[in-house]
Amino acid sequence: MNQIRQLSVQWIWGLLFMLLASSAEAKILHEERSVYTRIIVQDSNRLRCLKFTLKRDDSTQTCINLNHPKQLVFSYTKMSLASLLLQPNPRRVLIIGLGGGTLPMALRDIAAEATIDTVEIDAAVVRVAKNYFGYVEDEKNRAITQDARVYGKRAALRGLEYDLIILDAFNGEYIPEHLMTVEFLQEMQALLSDGGVLVANTFANSELYDYESATYAAVFGEFLNFRSPATGNRIIIVPQARLTADQRSELSAEAMQARAEQLQTALEPYDVPITAYAKKLVWLSKRQPDWDIDAYPLTDQFSPANVLNSR
Repeated sequence: MNQIRQLSVQWIWGLLFMLLASSAEAKILHEERSVYTRIIVQDSNRLRCLKFTLKRDDSTQTCINLNHPKQLVFSYTKMSLASLLLQPNPRRVLIIGLGGGTLPMALRDIAAEATIDTVEIDAAVVRVAKNYFGYVEDEKNRAITQDARVYGKRAALRGLEYDLIILDAFNGEYIPEHLMTVEFLQEMQALLSDGGVLVANTFANSELYDYESATYAAVFGEFLNFRSPATGNRIIIVPQARLTADQRSELSAEAMQARAEQLQTALEPYDVPITAYAKKLVWLSKRQPDWDIDAYPLTDQFSPANVLNSR
């Protein structure tokens, strides 16, 4: 109950923060039409936000707090970092989708020894992330301008493996359809190291929820269904994807608590409630599926994601 109260209070403060920001006059710093979408960078009070507005005007991808740049604004970015409870020392990280670059920059700081490859299809997004959101490339943190399907296939041929894979690609409406299928997830699974963890940023507020869940279950079997009812965010966490159920003792309450304590100092500047997340993951590991287990998995031949997402 305490962890629920903690998360609820954080959400309320986050909502108030967003309302205050939206009440101020917005200032557009940059606007362009890239090959893939219409990009807007906008300042409003203390927030700087990146929007993809090809179809919708309210499709915000990234926001940073200009007074506290490290502090993560959105719940889903904080929730994504719960993956460090299962893989606290990733040596190689793959992120699909750059946005403003908040996740790779946070991980560059938190996991300083890790090599981080971020795949972003739109070169304009990479440029905007660098010019307006503080994204910096270096020898351990690079952006690769390529479609994620192409990158995944080529990375597998090169024998690359990753300890942590974060799927965070959005086109302004939802995840691109070709990045939601069984075939794509199998390509990502092939890149996971032994003990590797995969994380996906999704939502839980449409009929797509059942089909998307069935797709992850078809590829990975069990996964942690980390939901935020207040915001509609859902983070799918596949722990130690190649290990057997008997080897998943890492999800014990004691192990989660110990790792939360180790991570707390590093995550504090990012406003990540890691102790509450640790308790939540232990609880989730005992939960049964809450989706229609008879739903058909999405495939390259069957992927009506946009239709399902509108219902």
